[in-house]
Amino acid sequence: MSVAKRDYYEVLSVTRDCDDQALKSAYRKLALQYHPDRNPGNHEAEERFKEAAEAYAILSDPQKRAAYDRFGHQGVSSNGAGGFDESAFADFGDILGDLFGLGDIFGQRRGGRSRGPQRGEDLRYDLEISFEDSMRGLSADLQIPRMEACSKCQGTGGEPHGGLVTCSVCGGRGEVLYQQSFLSIRKTCPTCGGRGKVIRQACTQCRGEGFHRVEKKLKVNIPAGVDNGTRLRLSGEGNPGAPGAQPGDLYVVIKVAEHTIFERRDNDLHCTLPVNVAQAALGAEIEIETFDGPQKIKISEGTQSGAQFRLRNLGVPHLNSRARGDLFVHVDVQVPKKLTREQRRLFEELRQVLPADNLPHEKSVFEKVRDFFG
Repeated sequence: MSVAKRDYYEVLSVTRDCDDQALKSAYRKLALQYHPDRNPGNHEAEERFKEAAEAYAILSDPQKRAAYDRFGHQGVSSNGAGGFDESAFADFGDILGDLFGLGDIFGQRRGGRSRGPQRGEDLRYDLEISFEDSMRGLSADLQIPRMEACSKCQGTGGEPHGGLVTCSVCGGRGEVLYQQSFLSIRKTCPTCGGRGKVIRQACTQCRGEGFHRVEKKLKVNIPAGVDNGTRLRLSGEGNPGAPGAQPGDLYVVIKVAEHTIFERRDNDLHCTLPVNVAQAALGAEIEIETFDGPQKIKISEGTQSGAQFRLRNLGVPHLNSRARGDLFVHVDVQVPKKLTREQRRLFEELRQVLPADNLPHEKSVFEKVRDFFG
C-alpha cells in the first residue's frame, strides 16, 4: 500500500528547470480556475486548488524546492507525514487578493483570526477482498505505513527542555499582520508556520523532524455487501497533526475480485445455468449452488434458452441492513457439438417426427405475409 501524491511540477504543469515567474504564472492560472469562490460546492475543484497551492508553496521557496528535488515529498513534509497544509494559502494574497477584491481570500477573511493547529493528513489504503468475503463480511488485519509523533519531543521537533523558543517574528502569536491599502490582513507567520515557536535545539531522537514512519497494525471489520469503491472510514487513524491538533482519518477503499460464476448488478446476483436439449424439452429439476447452500430449480417442459428464474433474497446483502437482493438464474440451452452413434440415431428419429418449423400451432412467415397482402 502506498499513499501517493502527484509530482509538484506535474501539478503546476511546469518543467523542473522553470524560473520563479513561470511558477507564479502557472499557479495564478490554476488558482483562478479552481478557487472555491468560483466553484461553490465543487469538492474536486477545491482539492485541485489546495493541490496547486501546496505545490507552489514548496517550489517557490528555494530551500524547500532544493530539498524536494533531492528527496521528493518526504524531504519537504512540514511534519514528516506529507499531506496538505492549508496555512500555505496565507502566503499568496499578493498573487490573487487583488483579483478577487477580498484581501485575504484563503480562509482568513477580512482580518479574521487564523485557524488552529493543522489537522493531520488523511490516508488511503486499498484492500482487495474475494467475492465470497464481500457477501459474508470479514475482519481484516492491516499493516498501515504512516507517520507517528516522536515519543521524546511529542512531535514538536525540539528537545523537551529548552528546545523551543518563542518566534521573534510573530512574538508567539503564530500570525503576522499585513497592511494592504485600507485592509489589515492576518497571515500565518512564515517563520514558525503558525506554531508561535521555533526550534533552537533539535530533538536528538527524531533530529528535529518531530515524526517517524511506522507500520501500524489495525483490525478493520468489513461488513457484508461491500462493493468496488466502498470506502470505510477509520477516524483518527491517519497521520498525526501539528502539536495540539487532531490526527487525520484512514479510508479503506475496497476492491472486490470477480467471481467465476456469479455477477453482481447492484444488490442482485446473476448466473447462467447450462441445460441440455433433453432437459429443456422434457423438463427437469436441477440443483445449483448458491451462497446460501444448494437450491433446486424446476425447469418446465419446453423451456427456451434465455428463460430466467428469480430466487428471492438470495442476492447481495444491503449495507447496514437485513435486506438482500435476489438471485437471477438465466437458462442456456446447449446443443451438443459432437454426438455418439446412439445419440445421432435418436436425434434422427426425433427429426422424423418433429414438424419442419417446430411451430405447428403457428403460421409460417410466408403464410403471415400472404395473409397480410391477401
